[in-house]
Amino acid sequence: MLRRRNGFYAFECALHVFPTHSSQQEIGIYDWNANALWRSGYKYMADGCFFFAEDVFGGQFCFKDGKVYIFDPEIGSLEYLADDIESWAKSILVDFDVLTGHPLAHQWQKQNGQLPAGKRLLPKVPFVLGGEFVLDNLYLADAVEGMKLRADIASQIRDLPDGAQIKFNVES
Repeated sequence: MLRRRNGFYAFECALHVFPTHSSQQEIGIYDWNANALWRSGYKYMADGCFFFAEDVFGGQFCFKDGKVYIFDPEIGSLEYLADDIESWAKSILVDFDVLTGHPLAHQWQKQNGQLPAGKRLLPKVPFVLGGEFVLDNLYLADAVEGMKLRADIASQIRDLPDGAQIKFNVES
């Protein structure tokens, strides 16, 4: 895929496929996968994953054990999506509204202009904590900072049972 098109945005920037190398405008796929950038915050949760794309909310698409998965940055979990990159691309084309967050990306950009490179829409109240998929719950954030923030959340709630009470503290 990267031989045909070396990194791109699609569906009104709702899907971002990383280029092979970093530039002033874009972070490359190898730098994105560097442990020191954001992955280390997820500890073992991102082990064995090679991240190659992201949705508008910073949800990651990755290869692991030869298959394609969705990595949920809020809880650090993997969900199987496809057997290979071709099947992943077909899945994206068939269900891009759900898999990329396109409807909210479109609405947000109608009000605020195009999403800048390296930025994603993050929830003010994390989705895993009951935040809604609505414009009022979204803000523009740096993709790396968004992953670091959610790694902190994921590492704190990872082993809690469903329905557990959570006290959400934001420190500056």
